Amino acid sequence: MSRNLKVKVWRGKEVGEFTTYNVPRNESQTVLDVVIFIQRNIEPSLSYRYACRVGMCGSCAMTVNGQARWTCRTHISKVAHNDELEIAPLSNLPVIKDLATDMREFFDKWARAKGQFKGTLTRHEPFVKVEPASKERKAADAGIECIGCGVCYASCDVVSWRPDFLGPAALNRAWTLVNDVRDVAQADRLRAVAGDAGCHVCHTQGSCTERCPKQLAPTLSIAGLKRKVAQAAVRGEL
Repeated sequence: MSRNLKVKVWRGKEVGEFTTYNVPRNESQTVLDVVIFIQRNIEPSLSYRYACRVGMCGSCAMTVNGQARWTCRTHISKVAHNDELEIAPLSNLPVIKDLATDMREFFDKWARAKGQFKGTLTRHEPFVKVEPASKERKAADAGIECIGCGVCYASCDVVSWRPDFLGPAALNRAWTLVNDVRDVAQADRLRAVAGDAGCHVCHTQGSCTERCPKQLAPTLSIAGLKRKVAQAAVRGEL
């Protein structure tokens, strides 16, 4: 393939502009390949983030033609229109520089949603046996493969409208722990996700589920939290 790509890349911070670069188009080329080519051959000062390049770490997520995606697993042939491409940082996150965003608020919300496992056993005690076929284990398994790439968070309109909203990833994490029979912080966790910035703020639009690169369904996890919170409230546990 001999033709070139016309690539518009965001340069700057919150205030900036798109700069256009001409990049050779190749077979099996990914969006991350294009970004790396620009940085190594045209614009050495271009800032971006990546690590594994094989869809395991999630750190290369950016906005490609208006949609949040993993750039290492997104092939140019799937997203380029008339050999043109637009690459920007993830939405709903502060821009550090160019294509790199500040993920602190994203992960701080995991903490506010009580996304840490809390147990009571020590290493000197027998392991708790969790039945793989149990309803709770299956519910946890359905959401446990999240790697924190931020694609769902950047795709969430509710986060755009309500910046305090905990977001799909944090609530999905809370759901997996709500279904962990070994965890002892269930009441605190349900109170955390029942607040004004919690699960009931979700409008169930499904953008997080539609765009999750891991094919998870945060929308269903959030719906599960809504049921759990309602049940706990009826029982007077919140």
